[in-house]
Order: sequence, then C-alpha cells, then structure tokens
Amino acid sequence: MVLAALVAIIAVAPAFAQDWIRTGTGLGVDKVRLAVPEFKASNADLGKTFNDTLWNDLDNAGIFDMVSKSFFPTSVPSMPADVKFNDWSAPPPNASMLAFGNLAVTGNNMTVQGWLYDVKNVTSPQVLGKQYSDAATMDAARKTAHKFADEIIFRLGGGIQGIAESEIYFVSSRSGRKEIWAMDYDGANQHQVTRLGSISLSPRISPDGSRLAFSSLTKSGWDIVMYSTELSRVVTFPRFGGTNLSPAWSADGTKLAFSSSRSGNPEIYVVDSSGANMKRVTSSKGPDVSPVWNRKSGAQIAFVSGRTGLPQIYVMEADGTNVTRITDEGYAVSPAWSPNGQFLVFSWIRHYGPGAPGAQDIYIMDIASKQWVQLTHDGGRNDFPSWSPDGRHIIFQSSRAGGEQVWTMLADGTNQKQLTTSGSNNQPNWSWK
Repeated sequence: MVLAALVAIIAVAPAFAQDWIRTGTGLGVDKVRLAVPEFKASNADLGKTFNDTLWNDLDNAGIFDMVSKSFFPTSVPSMPADVKFNDWSAPPPNASMLAFGNLAVTGNNMTVQGWLYDVKNVTSPQVLGKQYSDAATMDAARKTAHKFADEIIFRLGGGIQGIAESEIYFVSSRSGRKEIWAMDYDGANQHQVTRLGSISLSPRISPDGSRLAFSSLTKSGWDIVMYSTELSRVVTFPRFGGTNLSPAWSADGTKLAFSSSRSGNPEIYVVDSSGANMKRVTSSKGPDVSPVWNRKSGAQIAFVSGRTGLPQIYVMEADGTNVTRITDEGYAVSPAWSPNGQFLVFSWIRHYGPGAPGAQDIYIMDIASKQWVQLTHDGGRNDFPSWSPDGRHIIFQSSRAGGEQVWTMLADGTNQKQLTTSGSNNQPNWSWK
C-alpha cells in the first residue's frame, strides 16, 4: 500500500517522521513530472468541464509534479500524430509523461479520446490509450474525466486504483435538519441523501456501496438506521433499545459494530449486516464508543473508551479479547483505520485540562510502534478523519474557518483544502472504492 514506507521509518522520532510520511505518500520515489494540455473540444463548455476536472484530479492525486501551463509549447497535440516529443521532454516543460486528447460532440453524444505518452521513450511512447462515449452533459464530462484520471493514476501510481470516482458521505444542516448528504471526492455534486426530518449522525457506507448505515433520532430513541443506495430509501433494520451510535462496517461487509447503551453503560456490540446475532464485545466501567474495523485483516477493532477517565483509543481483537491502549495522554477520539491496516488516524487533544493549549488536531499513528505524527496545525477543532480508498488522502471536519466544514488533505498532512461551505457540515466518511 502507498504508505508502506512508513512501517520502517515512523519508528524514528516524530519530529523527523513528517518527511518520511511524505516519501511514503509518494511511493518512496520522486513524483512523476506530468504535462496535461487541454483536450481539443468541439463544445467549449463541455471541454472546460472535462479539462478542469482532469487537471484537478491529477493535481490532487499527490503523486505528480504537474508541469505549469506557462511552460507548454504553443502547439499542443490532440492526436498521437501531433506529438512533438522534444517540445515536451526538453526544458522548459521537461516532462516525463504527457496526457492529451480530444472531445467531440455529435448530436446528444460525446466522445473522448485520451492518450498517455512517455515522451522520453520516442520509439514506444504509448502507456495508455482510451476512448469513452457518453451523453453530452456536464455530469458525463466530469465522470469521463474522472475515469481517465483514474486510469492514469493506476498506471503511474504503483497499480493502486485512483479515487476520482469515489464519494464522500457527511452530515449537513443546510436543509434545516441534520441529514446525510453525499458529494464527489473533490467536493462537487453535493446532494442530500436522507430526508428524515430528524437528527442523523455518523454515516458509514458499506464496502460495496449498496447500503448506508447511520444513527438517527427516531420515535424510540437513537437507533441504527439502514439506507439502501440502490432503492434510495430506508430499509428495515432491528431496533436494539438504548442509545445506539457510530455504526462501522467490517471489511467484507458482513458485520456491523456499534456502540449501544442497551445494557446500561455504552458498550461495543457486533451484529450481522442484517442486524441478527448480536454479540457484546466490551465490558468496562467507562463508556466504549466509536468502533472501527481493521480494513485489511478484519480481525481487530479500534474504539474509544473512558474506562480510565478521559477518552483514549484502544485496539482489541474483533471478539473483544486482547485489549490494548493506544494513546497515553490527553483526550483522543474518532479513530479511523488505514486501508492497509497499519495506521490509525484520530483526533487528539494531547494536552487537555485547565490552562492547557487545548488544540484538537488530526494525528497518524503506526499501530506496531505507537509512534505518531501530527497532521493538522492550523487551528480550530479538527475531528472525524476518514481514509480515502487508496490510502493517500484523509477527509476530516474542521472549524478553522468558523463553523464546522469538511476538509481534505494528503495523508502526510499537506495540500489541505476545504470542500464544503453551506451550512454546518461534519462527520465525513469516504467510500471504500
């Protein structure tokens, strides 16, 4: 996985680990220098949407050194025969790779042709050649750009699937109630998913994307609610009694873990995806909440517990055995397991109490060594991190700009960007693919 380099090197002092994380995020090699001239388009509006989306996808990937458009030659290719290799491989572009193509509209249909060339290899330059056909709409132009970007990222990013077609689910108050919303990974296409007219929290999309589990205030209290993305409606799911919060899917999609006070104290329970075969897996004096499965092995669950006082993060086997405390001070919440199963990100107020600075930031920790690195430093309260499916990005909520909004960053803490602006938006969850 993309952060594998961290395993060996995060064991050094945290003060030195940031550069190593950056290396791990970049696959441990120099970034590929990529030139992406605008595709020649017969429809200006569709062309702009496609070109802007493609550029942003590749720029956001974190693995490319994007050649500035100011360095491009005056003539850019739209077909393979147009490529003048020396114009791109020599300074000032000095590119290694060139992505180019064209977009044509005939009636209500759009056709996009795209190529990826290794301009340093004149004899056999083609790395990728694709043709896409779809309706001539802005949405289709965006989706086509996402697809081509993901193809490029897969070819040049170590065989790891890109995330341009992934989605983010989150809680928003912009409709007047706290409902579940969704958006593209880059913040585009923000749209309301639920319309329950209540308070809904902690959305968690299933690994196959077919079901969305969340906690909602119903007539009987706080229940786990199941929403079918295929049917676009809430489907039947058992009610367990007590306060039920923060559902989390196992990696194979067959089980849910959640926190419930049905027996008095909030404890972690595991059920089948249908809600059957409930099993309690924690039993402590303090509250146990916010479970999350190891996404690689499925054999461990991280969670938050107040059993020693202030909330701390623990890891246990999925059956509740072998409980290990991960954080050793302060106030730690909202763990999220990396796709490769080696790291946790979480929100941590390291110095908590009267007179303490009280900053709440996102941290990454190597589970084996328990060494950590701070990822956010820009003020506000930063919470609810969630990993992208490729392990290169993290989504989170932050109040640094005023109210709570959803932000994204690379997994080394760089390239932080705000994705939402309207209303209060929080508790983001990235789709599994």
